Order: sequence, then structure tokens, then C-alpha cells
Amino acid sequence: MTGSEPRQGTVSRQTGETQVELTLIVDGRGQAEATTGVGALDHFLTLFARHGLFDLRVQARGDLEIDEHHTVEDVGICLGQALGQALGERRGIRRTAHAMVPMDEALVTVAVDIGGRSYCVLNGAFTGPMVGGLSTELLWHFFDSISREARMNIHILLHYGRNTHHEVEAIFKAFARALDAATTLDPRLGDTLPTTKGRIEGASGEQGQ
Repeated sequence: MTGSEPRQGTVSRQTGETQVELTLIVDGRGQAEATTGVGALDHFLTLFARHGLFDLRVQARGDLEIDEHHTVEDVGICLGQALGQALGERRGIRRTAHAMVPMDEALVTVAVDIGGRSYCVLNGAFTGPMVGGLSTELLWHFFDSISREARMNIHILLHYGRNTHHEVEAIFKAFARALDAATTLDPRLGDTLPTTKGRIEGASGEQGQ
């Protein structure tokens, strides 16, 4: 995929725990409509779209009478699947990128590699256990779900901070900017794959070994 057609993915997921409809346009304008039932997650998804210049539409209903776990995780699953759809074989993308983003007293670095291998690391201690109605321990599950479904490395380093909201906001902004840079089409690559292997495992729905 080299820019002649829109890079987008649409996913519908329904289980006994959640129902999620999600569309992601990689080459967007930063527009978002997020309704998940978890206000803090809606806020951070909107920030993700704006700062990555992605267009994102997500509607989710989950078993929030229990807790937010299934909703947060399944939105991450759908976002990862939609990203994988949008990038296809991943021809022409820069593939790896990182971003360091401050939010007042908090500082975060996020590095990504959309190379067909799933791995997620979130290193650092949040100041508090909750931000709004969102448990900070669910953030690793969210990003790990994206990593597994999009077959990409995501490394998140929370350097320091004193406000939990600022820490989480910096994470989503840094992830957005790193992902925007990694998904950018490099004209020097043309229609080639950004790998010496000849293929990227898991691209276009292929199951890697």
C-alpha cells in the first residue's frame, strides 16, 4: 500500500462481555468519536487520535457493572486489529519510531516497531492507582492487546511524574506521535517492505510463527 488508497481498518467484535465497533484511518486529520462507557478512556483515545493525526471512531458497550477490564482490553484488541488491516503488508512504512513527550511534570518515552513481532513493555510507577474511572493497571493490558493484534513492539517508559492524569496523558500522546512516525510512508522505500526477510510476519492477516 503506497498511498493511492486510504489506509483504514474496521473491526466489529462481540463477545459475552463486550460489543465493540471501531474504525481507524491512519492518514487522517485527528478526528475522534469515542464512546466506550469509560470516560477516561474516551478522553485518552481522543488525545491519541488528535496527536497522531488519526481518524478514530469507536463505540463500545461492556460489562461495566463488573469493572472496566473487559471493555479496555477489547477496545485495545480492536484497535490493534484495525491498525493491522490499515497497514496491510506494511510496504513503504518507516516501521520504527520513538517519541518523548512531557506533560507538565511528567515525562514519557514510547518506542514502537511495526515489524511483525508482538512485545509490550510498560516500565515506570504511576503516582496513583486510578485516573478518573480507569485503573492504571489496565493500561498494560490495553497496549499489550494492541501489540498482539497489530504484531508490533511497544515500549513505554514513564521517566517520572507527580500527577497520574498527566502521566497517562503523556503516554497516549507519545504513543500517538511514535505510531504516526512509524506508519509514515517513506518515498525512498516506494513499494518495498521495511525488512531484510522479504516479508513481515502477520501482515495482511497472515499468522506468524
